[in-house]
Amino acid sequence: MPAPQVNGSRLMERIMALAEISPIPGGGNCRLALTDEDKLGRDLVVTWMTDLGLHVSIDAIGNIVGTWEVGSGAPVMTGSHIDTVKTGGKYDGNYGVLAGLEVIETCQQLGIAPQRPLAVAIFTDEEGARFAPDMLGSLVYVGGMSVEEALDIRAIDGPRLGDELERIGYAGSIPCPQPSPHAFVELHIEQGPILESRNIRIGAVTGVQGISWTEVTIIGQSNHAGTTPMNLRRDPVVACSEIGKFVHDLALRYSGNQVCTVGKIDIHPNLVNVVPSQVVMTLDVRNTDEGLLQQAEAEISRFIVQMAERENLVINTRTLSRFEPVVFDTRVIDIIANHASSQGNSVDYLPSGAGHDAQMLARVCPTAMIFTQSQNGLSHNPAEYTSPEDLEAGANVLLATMLTLCETSFD
Repeated sequence: MPAPQVNGSRLMERIMALAEISPIPGGGNCRLALTDEDKLGRDLVVTWMTDLGLHVSIDAIGNIVGTWEVGSGAPVMTGSHIDTVKTGGKYDGNYGVLAGLEVIETCQQLGIAPQRPLAVAIFTDEEGARFAPDMLGSLVYVGGMSVEEALDIRAIDGPRLGDELERIGYAGSIPCPQPSPHAFVELHIEQGPILESRNIRIGAVTGVQGISWTEVTIIGQSNHAGTTPMNLRRDPVVACSEIGKFVHDLALRYSGNQVCTVGKIDIHPNLVNVVPSQVVMTLDVRNTDEGLLQQAEAEISRFIVQMAERENLVINTRTLSRFEPVVFDTRVIDIIANHASSQGNSVDYLPSGAGHDAQMLARVCPTAMIFTQSQNGLSHNPAEYTSPEDLEAGANVLLATMLTLCETSFD
């Protein structure tokens, strides 16, 4: 018997229908977590879940799980997120959720009866673009943060998370942490250039880089730009510039999987003829090796202290998010790679440079991820694109993987 195949056209129709909510110029989407736009996206996907006869549950942090209640035991789960950054694309997160629905609909239409229930999850605030930290919903789902702490987090635009959940109608009653799935597999676009540069269609993801987010507040002295001699200035922009150059050079010096980014800079009072009084900047530091990540953090911390002393500034730091590197389950990774290869795809093993909900689920059950190519390595960009052929290929690997996981014992 030929292996079951998903309906690629139906998958694309759902992706494009979801993309019609909160479009932005260039073909992307802005659907920040727990906004009115996020509510509309949730409503649409929940409707699709209901149409497929799934049991839909919503937990206390707003995670949505649609379960096809067949077979017995703990479910094999897939899923991702549908919230975006301000300049998001059509595929990041959305693809993994909608491919999960396509897997279930394919099984239903072909009369395939899995040995275990199949579940599709939409995790709240994966991006962390409105409420820090990222992967918030899945973190609470597995018990890594209490519901009470999460509900009290403030958005970058002010509102409390719990109040926003209530406002959009997605404050559920299911307690967290939730019971562990039998296994979890997340399908995602790579969001990077590696698969495309190697001409590889499917990535079997080995793990996720450790992530360290830090907010650095640099306080100097506001003064007149024309009358204040250079040697008497306390200019926070000088320190900001040097910190940015330092972390860039550090990443090049460490090489390998080390990356560093200054992603956000706010200058006050931000006037052309005024020496600034304050700069707030963010540092994003990542590595697949926890020891090297800690070493990088220590070097950056020492340099910041040196800059404060040299420029006569006050510099305060605040941790926004910190996750250790995650190694996925080799048994699930091999299942993914074997199915990808048997379906005629080129396949390679690689780590993820971005954070994903799968890294949280890996705390409680056997977990891995499937990657498809991202054209030109672009993501978090309206130009984000993955071909329909690659999207269909990834969904077929997901289908075969989930059915195999239903039959796999991890005792």
